[in-house]
Order: sequence, then structure tokens, then C-alpha cells
Amino acid sequence: MERLDEGALVWFRPSFPCTDRGGLSVKKGNTILSGYATTIFTVMSALANEHDAINLGQGYPDEDGPRDIRRRAADAVFEGPNQYPPMMGTPQLRRAVAAHNARFYGLDIDPDTEVIVTSGATEALCDSLLGLIEPGDEVVLIEPLYDSYAPIVRLAGGVAKTVRMEPPRWTLPREALAAAFSDKTKLIVLNSPHNPSGKVFDRDELSFIAMLLKKHDAYAVCDEVYEHLVFDGLAHIPLMCLEDMRDRCVRIGSAGKTFSLTGWKVGYITASPELIAPIAKAHQFVTFTTAPHLQSAVAYGLAKEAAYFSALAQTMQDKRDRLTQGLRAAGFEVMAAHGSYFITADIRSVGHVGGDVDFCRHITIEAGVTAVPVSAFYEGGGADHFVRFCFCKNDATLDEACRRLQKHFARSVPREGTPL
Repeated sequence: MERLDEGALVWFRPSFPCTDRGGLSVKKGNTILSGYATTIFTVMSALANEHDAINLGQGYPDEDGPRDIRRRAADAVFEGPNQYPPMMGTPQLRRAVAAHNARFYGLDIDPDTEVIVTSGATEALCDSLLGLIEPGDEVVLIEPLYDSYAPIVRLAGGVAKTVRMEPPRWTLPREALAAAFSDKTKLIVLNSPHNPSGKVFDRDELSFIAMLLKKHDAYAVCDEVYEHLVFDGLAHIPLMCLEDMRDRCVRIGSAGKTFSLTGWKVGYITASPELIAPIAKAHQFVTFTTAPHLQSAVAYGLAKEAAYFSALAQTMQDKRDRLTQGLRAAGFEVMAAHGSYFITADIRSVGHVGGDVDFCRHITIEAGVTAVPVSAFYEGGGADHFVRFCFCKNDATLDEACRRLQKHFARSVPREGTPL
């Protein structure tokens, strides 16, 4: 095994070639995937467990979602069926996804030809990218980015063209974005509301992206898993809703984020029949289908009253504000976040002079609170003075995390040249 050091964090990946116990040489595994270390979320969660720290690193709620949705799933196990559902998803859930698109965004979707149910939004991303990319196609990615995007693009034979948004303002770099497009561009991956920044792309920014797609005859794979977690009176606008974008966009949603049931791994794709067809070919060879009792419960959930969705956003906004106030009381400068589960803080504001990886390790071990380094969301390095905190936790957990950080930084102010 090869030992990897990322700052003060250590994890392992296989070194090739290796030998088995009989001394036989083992052929290389996939060189694209073996080039990636263990995801930072796994590493930081393991470190949090080791030191009994409050984990504000990985993005999952610590309270399960609505009881009535969970009850519907439990009942469906006993009522059945429990055999393979249709590859594209149960008719019930596909109809619910189509109705959800109409209800919230005015989109007229055919549930039979324009919806696929997947085993989570990451699978939906994988299906979409594997289904649409041919070797040599260029794919535009906006950094910071979710860690599965680039590996899947490269597995499909695509060429990643990255464009950077920078903290603290996360401004869309229009000139650089336009330069990243070419006649070789197949698609862009667009994440809004955005992880990790909490940015919600506005109509003007989306219109600029739409212009580039039309100019270069390209598509957009839209990661919209936080669509119902938008704050401060803003609205989530699917790129698919803009003029001439209906047939250029693949829209991905997540029951895990919408119903605080991340372990269920139920996602859904909405796209035109021409895009759905190749995506379905990938889906049939990745997971083929998704647990039927969970599909039944998600279909029920998507039909919940509007008050549920507005209350979810308000609850998460309140949690964002609670954590923001607590972090500021500890001395952190906190960036604005208008959506998702996450806020970003500048570690220099509490006197740290090193990198974000070392800082995350330090506060996990010494303060008992875990965050993740924002530099992990950039392939090209840099932006290493910022960390991401997750606020989708219960109030007592957020309060205790802030208390620990306030106590720690009240007595621990590092001097230049003195590592935390």
C-alpha cells in the first residue's frame, strides 16, 4: 500500500503492481480511479470518530426525515411487491417526479419517456455522464466541485475543462467560462444550489450559460439536489426552464436531500427523450433499478403539501443562521450562503497561518469539531484558507460545536511559524 500525506492527514491507496501471497504479479486496476485518494469526507469522518468530535464535515442530517414518509416505506415492504421494479422506475414515482416538475417549475414532463429513477443522485450523475460523453469530448466543470464529477468524466473518456469560482464572493468567471467552451465541448456540469459554496445561480448567470450552450451546441447536466434548500427569499431556477434549454438539460434531483433521508439513495433524472435514451443505457448497466418500497415512499413524499417544502427551507435557513452566529462569536469570518447544507469560513480570521487541511485536523483533535477543507473541492490547488461547515444538524449539536470552537479559540491563538 502507498502512504499518502495531505498536509497532516494520512490515508492509503493501492500501489500497482502488487503481489499476492503466492508471489504472482497482479495486473493493474483501473488507473484513472487508482489515481484518486480516499474521499476527504471519508477521511474526516473517520478522524471525527477517532477523536469523538462533532462532525460538521460530511453533509447529512442527524435527524431522520418525516415520519409519515418513513412509515410509507415500512408499510410498502410488507405490502410488496419486493421484486425488481421497472428499470426506469416505478410508474408511481415517475408520475410523481413529472408532477413535481410541473408543480414547482411549470415543466411539462412525460413520465413515461422523460424520467429515470436512480439509486441516488451520484448514480444519476454517473449515468448521465457515461451515457452522453464519448472519448475525447470536453466537459466544462466549475470549481469548487463535488468530488465525483471529474473521475466520472475521465472514466467516460472525457476531457475535463475546469473553471474556478473563488471565495469569498464565488463570482461566476464569465470570461474564463466562455474560453473553456469550444467546438469539442459536449456538456457542462452545473450545480445549483452549489456545494460547497452555498451559491444559488441567478437568472442572469444562467442566461449567460444558456448562451454558451446554444453557441457551442452543448448540453448541461444540472445537479439540483438542493433545489428545496434555498434561503433569504431567493428562488431556485432550473436551467431547463430558460428559453431553448428544455431539450439541452438533464435535471437531477435527490429524495435524500429533499426529505432528509440521505441513506435511502433515491435520485431522479428529468430530460428529453433524446437525452434519456443514452442515459438509460448507462443506467441499466450501473444499478438497473432501485428498491421498490423506497420508490413508493418517495412518490408519496413528492406529493406532500407545499407547507412541507417551505418549512424545510426555513428550518435549514434558521440552522444556517444559528451556526453562522456561533462561528462568528468564535472569531470566524463567514461567507454568505444562500442554499444547500453548507457555509464556508476563512480560517485566517481566527489567526491560522497554515493550510486548510492541517486546520481541519487540528480542530478535530484539539477542539472536538470537524470541518472539511475547501481546497479538496479544487483540482488545481489553491483556495486553501477556507473550510466548509455543515449546518443540517440539530440545534443542540450546532450549539455544542460552537461552544467548543469559542472555548478553543479564546485560548488558542497561533503565532506565525507555530503550527496549530
